[in-house]
Amino acid sequence: MPTIDEQVDLLMSGAEYGDPQTKEAMRRELRERLIEAEKAGRPLRVYCGYDPRTADLHLGHTITMRKLRQFQELGHDVTFLIGSFTSLIGDPSDKDKARDQLTREQVEVNARTYSNQAFKILDPNLTRVRFNDEWLSTLDFADIIRLASNFTVQQFLVRENFKKRLDAGEPIYLHELFYGLMQGYDAVAQETDVQIGGQDQLFNILVAGRKLQEGLGQRPQVAIIMGESLPGTDGEIKMSKSLGNHIPILAEPWDMFGKVMSVPDKAMPIYHKLILGWSPTEVVQLEKELASGTLHPNEVKMNLARKIVTIFHSAEAADGAQKRWDEVFRSHGGIPEDIPEEVLAEAEKVVDILRRLNMVGSGGEAKRLMQQNGVRLNEHPVTDAQASVTLDMLPAVLQVGKRKFVRLVAKA
Repeated sequence: MPTIDEQVDLLMSGAEYGDPQTKEAMRRELRERLIEAEKAGRPLRVYCGYDPRTADLHLGHTITMRKLRQFQELGHDVTFLIGSFTSLIGDPSDKDKARDQLTREQVEVNARTYSNQAFKILDPNLTRVRFNDEWLSTLDFADIIRLASNFTVQQFLVRENFKKRLDAGEPIYLHELFYGLMQGYDAVAQETDVQIGGQDQLFNILVAGRKLQEGLGQRPQVAIIMGESLPGTDGEIKMSKSLGNHIPILAEPWDMFGKVMSVPDKAMPIYHKLILGWSPTEVVQLEKELASGTLHPNEVKMNLARKIVTIFHSAEAADGAQKRWDEVFRSHGGIPEDIPEEVLAEAEKVVDILRRLNMVGSGGEAKRLMQQNGVRLNEHPVTDAQASVTLDMLPAVLQVGKRKFVRLVAKA
């Protein structure tokens, strides 16, 4: 078992607060908690929350999951909290406008596979899965008033995203202020020792959670705020489902492989650091070898893609994904051999085929892709939204982007 100081070094690695005094205070408090827990023979209660605003968790979410895993491996009590109630509002922390409100039915559908996705990183035998409607849905209006009395409006309005909207004359809705209050109560309800989150959660964890715990007679939790965010497939902006630059944990192996291969070369070091857990020394060496030409960026990226697919699927799946990639991008034909077939019984618009086979999310997306030459029939761009595939054109290969294919065949 590592010493207390070694545990603190490990658990605080990657944490940043924008203020060295706060970081030192959190480090000191974590050390005190670990010492007390060891003497008492009880694990620390640790959690991180994930709001099911969509059905997909993505690689960016795994950064906090890996921190939870470190606590698990040290023997602590880890909770993967699904924000079944907070997601009805939606976290406004990094948004420049109010989120759309979801229904309970939408949240329930989105949350169905969350725990299984998390178990790609977390040990299912050591993970407590909870839903925060367990305690938040039972609060009455008097409870809300009592909780709200611990905060001032100014504490919320000085937050950067709210301040920008206020200065720009953009609306800030009252219900958005409740989100930090609700997340703070998550810590109270679980009597949390440690909460983990990203930079966008700094206020919710460090201020709301700790202040509410203290106001209700609990010892304030230790906040571990991860300092870096994983950039999306654009290599620039934080990975986000809403921006479409994400790599879903549940992506098919070939799609996950292809999405990693599309990430710009400059993002390779941070992907190795945040997804593979490379040490600073290893990352610096990688940067040096890329800069000197000792390593080719494409080979580094391909190795990264194989490792990521292996983590979330299997080594066999990684082999298959690379084979498909080679067929598409290194063969002369550019079309994989093992693509699905779809029987076409009558002439049908290309847009309708794409929607029916879930190759696009909507007709609007199909039309945008067509405008960008992202839809091809037998390797020829389809740019007319009214274009159809007729029976005399079969068999034909319909392609969306670089990784989605279907072979259209006539009914036998």
